[in-house]
Amino acid sequence: MATKIRLQRGGRKGYAVYRIVVADARAPRDGRFTEKIGTYNPNTNPATVDLNFDRALYWVETGAQPTDTVRNILSREGVYLMKHLRGGVKKGAFDEAAAQAKFDAWKADKQKGLENIQAEQAKAKKAAAEAALKEEKKVNEAIAKKVAEKKAAAVEAVAEEAAAEEPAAEEAPAEA
Repeated sequence: MATKIRLQRGGRKGYAVYRIVVADARAPRDGRFTEKIGTYNPNTNPATVDLNFDRALYWVETGAQPTDTVRNILSREGVYLMKHLRGGVKKGAFDEAAAQAKFDAWKADKQKGLENIQAEQAKAKKAAAEAALKEEKKVNEAIAKKVAEKKAAAVEAVAEEAAAEEPAAEEAPAEA
């Protein structure tokens, strides 16, 4: 039986979420599968992958052929690196502890890179919010200035009307 590791679509229209499954190569995309080994959500930034690492490694080592997308996912998660390191252990290039140390170092470096990317995104988001706030303050100041000018014009108009009425009011009692 030829097995494939592929994505099985789920979620709603316009918001796809995938299951990473091991299935017979002849089975349809969303049909029968042998085992579910994880999930993949491309809608988040960065894409969220929840993977059963041991089972994925087992299936890759037993010869299951992943699709292109799944191969990229497994590569990013380190399944292919661990397969490569285990091959080195089998050949006697190094022992299991050294292979695990190399893998842990790679995983730590990858995690550090992801944290740096998230920190840069947070910094950019904060800078954009500050810029928007600064722009909004400028707009509010301009509006406040226009309102103050209108109020000053209204007060001036009322003062002119009052000044025009005073001489008329003084003349009226003199005539009486």
